[in-house]
Amino acid sequence: MKIKLPHAGLLLSAAVPAGAADPALGDLPVWKLQDLYPSATSTAFVADMEKAGKAATAFEEKWKGKLADAATKTGDDGIGAALKEYEALDDLMGRLGSFAGLTYFSDTTNPANGKLYGDVQTKITEYSGHLLFFALELNRVDDAVMDACMANDPAAGHYRPWLVDLRKDKPYQLDDRLEQLFLEKSMTSAAAFNRLFDETMAELRYEIDGEKVPLEVALNMLQEKDPEVRHKAAMALAETFKANIRVFTLITNTLAKDKDISDRWRGFEDIADSRHLANRVEREVVDALAAAVREAYPRLSHRYYKMKAKWLGMEQMNFWDRNAPLPETSTAIISWPEAKDTVLSAYGNFSPEMADIARRFFDEQWIDAPVRPGKAPGAFAHPTVPSAHPYVLVNYMGKPRDVMTLAHELGHGVHQVLAGAQGALMCQTPLTLAETASVFGEMLTFRALLEKTTDKRERKAMLAQKVEDMINTVVRQIAFYEFERKLHTARKAGELTADDIGELWLSVQSESLGPAINISEGYETYWAYIPHFIHSPFYVYAYAFGDCLVNSLYAVYQKAETGFQEKYFELLKAGGTKHHSELLKPFGLDATDPSFWSQGLSMIEGLIDELEALDRA
Repeated sequence: MKIKLPHAGLLLSAAVPAGAADPALGDLPVWKLQDLYPSATSTAFVADMEKAGKAATAFEEKWKGKLADAATKTGDDGIGAALKEYEALDDLMGRLGSFAGLTYFSDTTNPANGKLYGDVQTKITEYSGHLLFFALELNRVDDAVMDACMANDPAAGHYRPWLVDLRKDKPYQLDDRLEQLFLEKSMTSAAAFNRLFDETMAELRYEIDGEKVPLEVALNMLQEKDPEVRHKAAMALAETFKANIRVFTLITNTLAKDKDISDRWRGFEDIADSRHLANRVEREVVDALAAAVREAYPRLSHRYYKMKAKWLGMEQMNFWDRNAPLPETSTAIISWPEAKDTVLSAYGNFSPEMADIARRFFDEQWIDAPVRPGKAPGAFAHPTVPSAHPYVLVNYMGKPRDVMTLAHELGHGVHQVLAGAQGALMCQTPLTLAETASVFGEMLTFRALLEKTTDKRERKAMLAQKVEDMINTVVRQIAFYEFERKLHTARKAGELTADDIGELWLSVQSESLGPAINISEGYETYWAYIPHFIHSPFYVYAYAFGDCLVNSLYAVYQKAETGFQEKYFELLKAGGTKHHSELLKPFGLDATDPSFWSQGLSMIEGLIDELEALDRA
């Protein structure tokens, strides 16, 4: 059983201090975790921890060694009944893990939160050890017997997508004792180094003009209009990363080697094949995506950054100018109520049902928005479990990009709500498709704002920011993917120094950003803060996959007369029950067709064309 813990967090009590926020932002919401449990010491939490342990042991005693026989039966003794019990356990353990994870990531510097997170992870790993046999033993049942089981037992037939999907893991599974060892050792290997990264990054501070600020604030300064502010922030980031680079180098080396050992034992051929399998996407499809994006670098990032350098009055931009606002960009703070209305209005114009689901996140305190010490940087939407509801974390500072981030994460949230009806085993969407709703939500919000903008300068600023976001999502993430490929390949030959990793990083950054950006000293350490490299190796291509997919999907939407919304909702409701080819077929799209990626990239190129035309007008 895979217990999916979030990459973010929260406190032991429900009350989380918001800290000193800009009054112009308005009242920023803090999420209400009581929907999961009142607290970590509550009767409900303690009882569910005990219940999960006993239920896992009882499940093993009841079903282990009996699944081949159960596959020939129906009713209470059949596979369908076993799956129903297993799913209930998955939901219960997922609820416990979600509460601990969300609590921890609300303030990773709080020792009590770290203890809760570690203790719950340990317990869930222990309980999962009693359930490990289930998937392994199911995959040892003869295919013909399992096919007959799904056909004859309606309860088993309900789980057909999950069972069929499970068979794809069969060639890479080890024997039971080795799987047990891998599971138990994960707590002191990958999970331990993931936690070390999170806690180290949360505690780091970056000194700018005598003030020590957290990562999120320092990164936000790279979007300030004043070039000196951007420069100081960039140097503060570089200095702090460099001072801690030995820790990040050790973490990266250890996790890359850990993955190499696992891949070798399981028999994966390519360093990214385990991720492709988890994403249920073919290696050839990802290779085609990466190749198409790399081939488009000159037409996208190189071309855009050359234009931007001219707009900023520079021959060549510094690396800290990449996300600088244009002179036309408004500096006004966007309040939380305004951001809320903007996103809900855009969602509502597409589908009132979509807006209604998103509104619940605001009305029922499913969002945590303030920036505060110790809180996880960035943003995420965590689905928790179908018996509860998703939660969204953002670090809202009133920038236009923060509004787009809110639209992005609420897209995830809507998707997670709709897919929840599939149940705990089948609601999880592969990462390649998990980014569909989020990027689509961003696109809806952007298009709604753009349509209202008639001023040429404002329109230029909006288009430029959207192009930059798309370059960050497509070009930057594929460059990240290429960096990971180089890093994991090189690690096979031996441990890498910080300089080795820095050289690999600079090689892909130079290629992807192009000649208009000067990559000077300091930037060689910027690989150190990217959490995806640590938590989810090779995750990053999913962003590019999702963006190109949504660009193609949005093109279909613009041409569709009726029925698009219904088909789109069916895609989201499917969760993990269908392959990407089956989900895209109703829209006339095929990710195996090279022109699919060209169509997605052409939308970015079209926006750059529009910017160029505005500049000439």
